[in-house]
Amino acid sequence: MQDIERKDTSPFLPEDEKKANGKRLRDTIVRWIFFCIALVCASIIIFIAVFIVYKGLMPFIQDYDLGGGEVGKDSLYNFLFGTHWNQGGANFSAGYLAVNTLFVTLLSLILSVPISIMTALLIGRVAPKPLADLFETGIQLLASIPSVIYGLFGMGIVNPIIRDFASALGLQTSGGNSLLSGVIVLAMMSIPTMTMMSVTAIKSVDQNLIKASLAVGASKTQTNFKIVIKAAQSGIFAGIILGIGRAVGEATATQMVIGNAMSGPTFNPFDISATLTTQMLMGIGEAVSGSIGYDIRFSAGILLMIILFAIDIVLNKIKDTIHDNMTGQVHVSTFKKIIATLRPFAMRICSLGGKESD
Repeated sequence: MQDIERKDTSPFLPEDEKKANGKRLRDTIVRWIFFCIALVCASIIIFIAVFIVYKGLMPFIQDYDLGGGEVGKDSLYNFLFGTHWNQGGANFSAGYLAVNTLFVTLLSLILSVPISIMTALLIGRVAPKPLADLFETGIQLLASIPSVIYGLFGMGIVNPIIRDFASALGLQTSGGNSLLSGVIVLAMMSIPTMTMMSVTAIKSVDQNLIKASLAVGASKTQTNFKIVIKAAQSGIFAGIILGIGRAVGEATATQMVIGNAMSGPTFNPFDISATLTTQMLMGIGEAVSGSIGYDIRFSAGILLMIILFAIDIVLNKIKDTIHDNMTGQVHVSTFKKIIATLRPFAMRICSLGGKESD
C-alpha cells in the first residue's frame, strides 16, 4: 500500500512532462496565430478608414487643376449643405444625397420590418416544421443572391410595375426609375437578413414562457405577439440594425432602379433620386485619378461612414435599452467600462507620484 501511495503522489515522469510542455507550446503557437490574424484584420480596417479619410479631405485642402489655367478647391459648407452634386468647377455637394439616403432607407424599413417579423414568426412558431424548413431555406437563398441580381429584377419587374402604376394615377416616371423603385428593391434586399436574425431570436425564446402564457388561457396568437415577439425583441432589433446597414451601403442594385438625380433632396416617390452610394458609383470609371471629381467621391465616403457610425450608435443604444428594460439590468457603456478599468492604474500612478514628491 505504501508503494502504491508513493507512486500516486510522485511527480510527472519525464515523458509526461514533455507531452505537457508540447501541449503548452502548441497552445501558445495557436494563440499567437489567432492574434496575428485578428491584428491583420483590424489593421486592414484601420488602413481603409485612414485612406478614405486622407483622400476625402484633399478636396477641401489642396487646389486642383480645373482646366483653362483655373485652380480651386471645394468648400466644406457647400459640400455639406449644397443641393447640386456638380455645379461646375470645384463646387460639389453631397448634403442632399445624405438626406436622400436616410429617406430611402426609412421608407424601405417601413416595408421590410413588418414583413421580416411576420415571416420570422411564421417560420419559428406558426408553420409546420417541413413547411417552415422550406421557407427558411428560401430565405437563406435570398440572402445569398448578389445585389446585381436584385438590380436586374428591379429593372425588369419593379420598374415596369411602378411605371404602369404611375400612369394609372396620371403621373409620369422616367421609365419606372424612381425613388419608390429604389425603396422596394432595398426592402427586398434587407428582408432576408432581418428575417434570419429574427428567426434565430424567436427560436431562442424560453419555452417555459410560452407554456405559462398558454396555461393561463392566452391563445396562440396572443402568445406569439405578446410573449414571443416581446421576448425576442432584442435579437429582432439586432437584425434590423444589420438590415439598415445593408440598405444604407447598397450601391449597385439601387443605382440600377433609382435614377441619377443631380440635385435634391427628392421626396416625391415617382421622381428619380440618388443616394451617396449611387453617386459615388456613377462616373467613377470616367473620373481621372487625382482630379477633384475622383477625390470628391472619397469625401462622400467619409460622409457615408459618419452616417453609418451614427446610426449604429443610436440603434445599439436603443437595443441595449430594450434589453435592460426586459432584464432589469443597468447597461454600462463601453466608454464607462474602459474608464472603470483604467481608474485603478491612474490612482496608483498618482499615489506613487505623491510619495515621490514627499
